[in-house]
Amino acid sequence: MRSVIHTATRFSAAFFSSQSSRKNTSLLTAASIHLRKMAHYLTELRGRPNSTDYRVYLKTSDGKYISPFHDIPLYVADEQECGVPPKKLKMNEILFNMVVEVPRWSNAKMEIATKEPLNPIKQDVKKGKLRYVANIFPHKGYIWNYGALPQTWEDPSHTDKETMCCGDNDPIDVCEIGSKVCVTGQVIQVKVLGILGLIDEGETDWKVIAINIEDPDASRLNSIEDVRKIKPGHLEATVDWFKKYKVPDGKPENQFAFNRQFKDKDFAIEVIKSTHSYWKALVMRKKRNGDEIVCQNTSLCESPFKCSDAEASTVVEAAPEYGEPLPVPSEVDKWHFFTK
Repeated sequence: MRSVIHTATRFSAAFFSSQSSRKNTSLLTAASIHLRKMAHYLTELRGRPNSTDYRVYLKTSDGKYISPFHDIPLYVADEQECGVPPKKLKMNEILFNMVVEVPRWSNAKMEIATKEPLNPIKQDVKKGKLRYVANIFPHKGYIWNYGALPQTWEDPSHTDKETMCCGDNDPIDVCEIGSKVCVTGQVIQVKVLGILGLIDEGETDWKVIAINIEDPDASRLNSIEDVRKIKPGHLEATVDWFKKYKVPDGKPENQFAFNRQFKDKDFAIEVIKSTHSYWKALVMRKKRNGDEIVCQNTSLCESPFKCSDAEASTVVEAAPEYGEPLPVPSEVDKWHFFTK
């Protein structure tokens, strides 16, 4: 058995693996299952990291598999009904759950697999190759903890009245600007500070700016203007990153709504609410047509796509067992330089 415990944050991560029999029901002796415990959620790792079969499945603390897209509440207040301890907050403060897909400083483009059963987190693949974001000087990989808000969806059939572009068919993205480096699959509670309107290849791709409420600066960061004062240069670096990150792949620079200006917290929350309403409509559709998003879930009783715990377990057990990471291609460490 191998165990590594990280205690840097409240959302401690414990890593467990074993070669004992699958029939043993103990989490610590499950056959070749790599488990990571964080607060009231667990992640179960399958396949080999840096390979196309690598998956990060989420489950509750009592071992029930869940979809990070559909089963984790958007609002932290909704979780408190399920026994999650409440936080001490300012009056009327709205907190959101965030699913971390990509830890800060890393390059692998990990994302919620919206078209797979249980929507595990996997590394994106394009033209048969795993995707890694390029390092554009002076940045190394992602410059924030990057992820998504659960129970949101940017509807590709809806033209946004602000950007005049359709949604990108994914949950809404979040850039968490705190000082702690998170891990893939971690679920953290965040305060929303503002939002950036990215136009990515003609699609609306909102980028929410947020702070982990466990961060030492969380009490001082309550607006996008606070970010400018307390973290000077961070917002400018964010625009620069999104503008250029696809250029090394031979694509043009990305465009932005609002002349690259960040919108405030109230605007951001309204955008989030709208994507939550689009998600609600998505999961209540009576049927899927073709290669659409998988709305399979284990907790939404009213949804026609609800699956049983046994069905969810079958999905995970069919995935390859966790194995040693494959080497990362050397070109991932390359630095790219562009004129301003």
